[in-house]
Amino acid sequence: MSRQQRTDLDAILRKSIQSFTPEPVEKMRENFASLMAMFPVPPVRTSDLTLADRRAVLVEPEEGVARPGTILYFHGGSFALGSPQTAMGLTASLVTRTGMRSISFDYRLAPEHPFPAGIHDCLAAYRALLDDGVDPGAIAFAGDSAGGGLTITTTLAARDAGLPLPGALVAFSPGLDHTRSGGSMDAKQGIDPFFTKEGMAYTGAMYLDGQEPNQELAAPAVLADLTGFPPILLQVGTNELLLDDSVRLAQRARDAEVDVILDITAGVPHVFQAFIGQLDEAGFALDRAALFISQHLHARS
Repeated sequence: MSRQQRTDLDAILRKSIQSFTPEPVEKMRENFASLMAMFPVPPVRTSDLTLADRRAVLVEPEEGVARPGTILYFHGGSFALGSPQTAMGLTASLVTRTGMRSISFDYRLAPEHPFPAGIHDCLAAYRALLDDGVDPGAIAFAGDSAGGGLTITTTLAARDAGLPLPGALVAFSPGLDHTRSGGSMDAKQGIDPFFTKEGMAYTGAMYLDGQEPNQELAAPAVLADLTGFPPILLQVGTNELLLDDSVRLAQRARDAEVDVILDITAGVPHVFQAFIGQLDEAGFALDRAALFISQHLHARS
């Protein structure tokens, strides 16, 4: 355990990240892209492709033939920011650790395309893979932050559409509750170096666009019936406003008799898995995620 690394990283983040100030979404997107460009990307091969009429990036091991299995990756960014490129460090880390290919998908963003447009896009991407003959049991949904939330809501939408479900779900620090009713929203205020309640309300309003948050696809941690879901891995840090999103979803999974691993790391920030080279726990967590994917897809691919 690297307690000193965690302490040092927290200090760096608090020094470099300014207090929340409302900004135009275009400026927020620029700032987010600049931030995410600082994270290392392991060596992989990438190529652009089109999936369900949307841009996507195919990410493959740098050398050799990929193992059977597909990771459909959904990037983070509060449902309003980000792209496959901003999540490339995480996507490539899963590819290098599993040996499988990943397709990182560029779903539509709010405020131009509010809830539930992104969910519809991710469902269309999954349906396109199935239409291409990919075995659903050989597909894992993975994502971070908002994208982590999309792993759950896309699976809900797939089940409601009568589609076969993917083989596994992996969510890094997922956003799973737009009612913002988790206890950690208050308990971790001032402890979370990235988020404030005010900032989350700002981007949340972009996403919901006046729609009611008390519905399953907007607040699965509170309202979702997870019956029939594939195995789920939830990874989150104790310094997060979103901590209880994962805690409550894990309880709902347990109540639905779904295999679930709630993987909580102490003293780390939102999407701590991105801090490869700065935080030993980042690599450890990605190793666990890769093992989870490999175990659940290997036998069915």
